[in-house]
Amino acid sequence: MAQDGEDLTPEPGPGDHVRGSLDAPVVLTEFGDFECPFCGRAYAVIESVLASYGERVAFVFRNYPLQMHPHAEAAAEAAEAAGAAGKFWEMHAQLYEHQNALALSDLRRYAQAIGVDADSVEKAIEQHEFRKRIERDMKSGDASGIEGTPALFINGFAYEDEVSVEALRETIDRALAARGTS
Repeated sequence: MAQDGEDLTPEPGPGDHVRGSLDAPVVLTEFGDFECPFCGRAYAVIESVLASYGERVAFVFRNYPLQMHPHAEAAAEAAEAAGAAGKFWEMHAQLYEHQNALALSDLRRYAQAIGVDADSVEKAIEQHEFRKRIERDMKSGDASGIEGTPALFINGFAYEDEVSVEALRETIDRALAARGTS
């Protein structure tokens, strides 16, 4: 249930992590878990797809760490801490590119690699500084009916097809055509 006017739809809102412009004709939103192997595969697909569309597609990421993944919440906290330092997308890439190594020492190393103070990232993780932010993302996912990760939405509508370059491109092409911008 939304509180204090918070928006729990998959539509992007204030405070979301966005690559590109929300004025793009297509907005792809992912609810993801940095430790989820399916999200790791989706990361490669999404990166490929985004590279081919340029400014026509914006990408929004929301955290949805699953309890079954013991390092997922700490990884989400690390991403948010990096985001507070203006380096969310750099940490996002580090986490997915090294998702089999998400212990605290690894998260510190990734922070250093992208130029973020490792001590501040560790402190944010230990003190759960971004828990409310992550919980907001999760509530939004729950309200949107997601049951696992990755959960994708295109222009606010659930993407139900396989997460492959071909299938995702086909759906984006249809969305672009519907907006008259293919």
